[in-house]
Order: sequence, then C-alpha cells, then structure tokens
Amino acid sequence: MRQSETTPEWCAIFNPNAGNGKGSKDRDRISDILNRNGINFTGLTTSGKGEATEFTRAMLAEGYRKIISVGGDGTLNEIINGVFTQDHCSPTEVTIGLVPVGTGNDWGRMFGIPLVYEGAAGVIREGRTLLHDVGVIDYHSGAEKRRTYFINIAGLGFEAVVIVRTNRQKEKGRSNKAIYLFNLIASLLSYRNTPVEITIDGTTSAAKVFSINIGNGRYCGGGMRQTPDALPDDGLLDITVIKEMGKFEIIRSLSILYDGTILSHPKVDGYRSRGLKVSSSGQLFIEADGESLGHTPAEFSIIPSAINVIYGKKLIQ
Repeated sequence: MRQSETTPEWCAIFNPNAGNGKGSKDRDRISDILNRNGINFTGLTTSGKGEATEFTRAMLAEGYRKIISVGGDGTLNEIINGVFTQDHCSPTEVTIGLVPVGTGNDWGRMFGIPLVYEGAAGVIREGRTLLHDVGVIDYHSGAEKRRTYFINIAGLGFEAVVIVRTNRQKEKGRSNKAIYLFNLIASLLSYRNTPVEITIDGTTSAAKVFSINIGNGRYCGGGMRQTPDALPDDGLLDITVIKEMGKFEIIRSLSILYDGTILSHPKVDGYRSRGLKVSSSGQLFIEADGESLGHTPAEFSIIPSAINVIYGKKLIQ
C-alpha cells in the first residue's frame, strides 16, 4: 500500500532499549509530545538489533519520506543504513529527524538538538534542514567483504575495542554515561598499538597506531571530540590518527579527547580527505556510530550532500 493523503506525514521508529530502557518507559510521553506539536506519525517499535533498518526500508516502500529516530546513535545509524540499502527513492528525498533517548546522543549534540523531549519535538516542528554527507565503509568480516554506512564517526583500533566492551554491557542492561569512560580505561590494560598502512589521497604511510577516527561529526563516546573540526556538509571526511602511545601517556592525555585540542598533540595527525584505505598485518577492528563491525582491510569514502537532516543549530563553518 502506498502512502495516501490521509496517511501520517512522518514515520517514527522507537528503540525501547535506548537509554537503558528509557525508550520503552518514555514512549507514550514522547508520542504525546510529538502529537501536541502537530507531528502526525506512524509509530513502529523495534524488538531487536537491525530492525530499524528493516522498518526504514519497508516504510520508504510504503511511500514515507520523513523518518524520526527515537533512540540513540545506534538507532540513527540503523535508519541511515535502511535509507542507503533500498531502491524505492533517492536518499536525497528523505528527511531525518531525531528525538535523542540514548546514553551518548553524540550526533544530536553537534546540531543542538535538546535532550528535553519537548525541545527535540520543537526542532522537528520548525523543520530546518541541511543536506548531510554520509560515510561509506567497505570492510571485512572474516573472509566476507561487507559495506555499511555511517552519519557521524567511525573508529578503528582502540576505539572499536572499547565499543565492543560497551555494547556487551548494554546488551546485559548496564548502560550509562560513565560506562564508556570506564571501558576506555579498562581496555588500556590489554590493548596493543597496531602496525598499519594508511593511504590518503594516493599517499601511503606506515606506522604503529593507537587508533584512527574518521568523522562527518565532531562527537563520539558521550562527548569526546576526536574529529573536532569535522563539518557534516563539506563533502570531506576528517581523519584523526593517534600514533603509538603508552598507557600512561594516554591516561595523562585523556583531557584532550574531550576539550577539542586533540590535534595539537605531537603524536596525533589530522587530515581531511574524500577517503582513505587502512590495512594491517593483524586484524584492526572497526566501529561506526557506536556499532561494532568487522575488521581491516577497509576503505572509507563519502557521499556528499546525501540526505536531509533536521537540525537545531548549525555549526560555525
């Protein structure tokens, strides 16, 4: 059935597990707030990982072109992957809104989308949009080659190890803003810097690295700023390479992960490019928008002006 004139304009996809169960507890309240703001919607509630992607494909097939993500960064990531793995419309015809319910809410932080539900609904009602770039990752899972999409930040190496630990705890119902920082420090005990080859703009360099971050956005891990100057609509990826560092040096430098000065560190290199390739002798694990993926070898690229997003405030260019 195609969308008719009487069908609600929006589809809202609710993740009941977001925010350690806030998505379930606050679902009715959020629905009421959206309705009071004149946002008529069809609501769908996910029951497991990957279902937001399936819902997105199905609703675009029904004729919907406006989708609200009610959840965290992972829910938004699944919706983005639904948009870019369907053939019913161009992604540039789709508009994404956000009601943040997760523990990190890093993408929404960049655009000034309030954590207060009434404020987030007001942003959607006002409807200011920009065409947002979307990142693409071609990676491996064992011998299988896979592709995924991301809207905010992807990470390789230490970042991905921390995400694996954090997601395991989320699956067991343990989730709060301190979990990521706890896992970051705990993971340092066993992590080893990894030799890699990185190719950017045709130039290949070899180094031992602690981590690599690739961003359309500026925030990850509940407020860390690993790609602090990234812009979501410049057609480029910001790349931050943290080279070999010892455990105590990392701990001493934790503040620069949050205050936006990470690129001033002598063992950190910053780049801006349309893409990069990363290979390693051992497997270097990958995450995107807080979702665990596979491992290297991997290639990162960008789709400029890929999808419409609703924002509260624009970044200073």
